[in-house]
Amino acid sequence: MKTKLFFLLAFVLTSLTIIAQDKTTVTATTNDISDNLDLRAIASIFGDAEDLEDFEKRLNNPKTQISNLDLNGDNQVDYLRVIESVEGNTHLIIIQSVLGKDLYQDVATVEVEKDSNNRVQVQVVGDVYMYGQNYIYEPVYVHQPVIYTTFWRPNYRPYYSTWYYGYYPTYYYGWNPHPVFVYRNHIHHHINVHHHYNYVTVRNSTRAAAMHGTRRGNSYAVQYPERSFNNRNENTTNRYELVTRSQNNSVRTANNERANVNTGTRRTNTAANVAPATSRNTSTVRNADATRTSSNAVRPANPATTRQNSVSTRSQTTTPSSSISTRSNSVRTATPARVNTPTRQTTTAPTRVSPTTRTLAPPSTVTRSNPAPAPAAVRSSSSSARSTPAASTLTKSISTERSSRR
Repeated sequence: MKTKLFFLLAFVLTSLTIIAQDKTTVTATTNDISDNLDLRAIASIFGDAEDLEDFEKRLNNPKTQISNLDLNGDNQVDYLRVIESVEGNTHLIIIQSVLGKDLYQDVATVEVEKDSNNRVQVQVVGDVYMYGQNYIYEPVYVHQPVIYTTFWRPNYRPYYSTWYYGYYPTYYYGWNPHPVFVYRNHIHHHINVHHHYNYVTVRNSTRAAAMHGTRRGNSYAVQYPERSFNNRNENTTNRYELVTRSQNNSVRTANNERANVNTGTRRTNTAANVAPATSRNTSTVRNADATRTSSNAVRPANPATTRQNSVSTRSQTTTPSSSISTRSNSVRTATPARVNTPTRQTTTAPTRVSPTTRTLAPPSTVTRSNPAPAPAAVRSSSSSARSTPAASTLTKSISTERSSRR
């Protein structure tokens, strides 16, 4: 019973090991400010927006909750306003977190530039304070976004948000920030998978970089300089490197856990294989001991005992015990009449008997049959039966002789 329970436990552990190997989840272990706003989501809604006003509305829609930033710590997600600066064919779109009255912090920029071949290039660049150096995503849209057509209209006026701290559009209301892992799972549902988002480290527009240097809002960075990305994450260039290292550590941890599980499974399987062998060896030893014991019990003490046992065995095999006892009793009863009585009568008969008595063969026959060993009488009850009539004949002859004398 114990062996069956052991095998059942080993099977359950093996099944769990197989299931654990089939499902491996790698989860980033970072917990940084940059975790609360995914730049790929910004690139996605930018390609789907009709204009910058619609783009700002999508950024702050309470239903989609693209942002999870709460830099001012009021337990409400910050409103993100959009302002634009234009020089020639370069459009610099700045996304700022509204922290208080006249307090703004840049979180990212969308840089749109058209070259001499009328080819439009778009890059979403994370702010250095928030994401580190050169954290850039370059979207490739499956179709030309509608928002492009608005940038090169005649008499185009750059967009500048009219909303500020405490004064927001009617569609907007503040919501509480979510835990980072909840936000990660949520934001993936709002990234258009039909577009592609390539990570790059080089800014295409040098003009956009120069324009941003003069219009950058950094109220939060000035208030908390120790919270910059470089101070938050030492020896890490930007968020991409941070996430990559975190994922590699998660993979190593998962591999180590899997190795530990496999080691435990091998140990369990080894124990399962050894246990039956031990049981078999134990049973073999027990059987061997039992064989020796039985052989010792069968081994006779001396040869005489062996002969007696063999004779008893043959008797029991060939003849039932009741018949043996009956025959033995008959032999014991017939033997004195056959052996003792005829012998005494034969020794005295020659002195008194006439010559006619010498012709009697039965007495000599009986005399010769007397020295026969007892076992012969045991084996054949028929011999005793034959000798009994001879004894009776001798008795009759003696009686006749005595009569003649008288």
